[in-house]
Amino acid sequence: MRADARKNRDHLLAVAGAAISEQGVEVSLRDIARRADVGLATLLRHFPTRESLLDALLHASFEELTAKASALETSTSPGVALVSWLRDCVTWTTEYQGAIVLMAAAIEDTESALHASSDTVRAAGARLLTRAQDAGMARTDIDGADMFALVMALGWLGDQRALAPRADHLFDVVAGAILTAAASSEAEGGTPPSGP
Repeated sequence: MRADARKNRDHLLAVAGAAISEQGVEVSLRDIARRADVGLATLLRHFPTRESLLDALLHASFEELTAKASALETSTSPGVALVSWLRDCVTWTTEYQGAIVLMAAAIEDTESALHASSDTVRAAGARLLTRAQDAGMARTDIDGADMFALVMALGWLGDQRALAPRADHLFDVVAGAILTAAASSEAEGGTPPSGP
């Protein structure tokens, strides 16, 4: 990509990021173009759909979450790693209001620009969950799709102003329901119980 094209693209992303942070993902693409002082055709040339624009905005975050999952797989206990990544993932989903709805839909829509990124994040969480399950630290009746759905549900709570004060408490409830007694004790800093 030429330097001037990269500069224009970066400018569009900066303006779009501010607009989406203020008004949510349903902000008009025409309004984003107007704020960026370009025509709608220019915006659409760089980002042909709302999903492609959001994917570009969130690309660095997707990569960070995936890299963090990989690092956690080897750096800490399976239960702690799972909860740590889950908390970061839920926090990240609230970066842009309404993004969670598009991401949830993108898992099933292989044509969505967000599909590959959403699927990568889902797979990263699934690996951490499997590792915790193999260590006996997470319940075995859930899978990666369930984990992604829980992230989406907790992210949706964070998007709702009236429910946002409950989000941290409900995160702890959900995390506690995923972990086994041994992992819950470890996550709270206690000693895992011995014996059956």
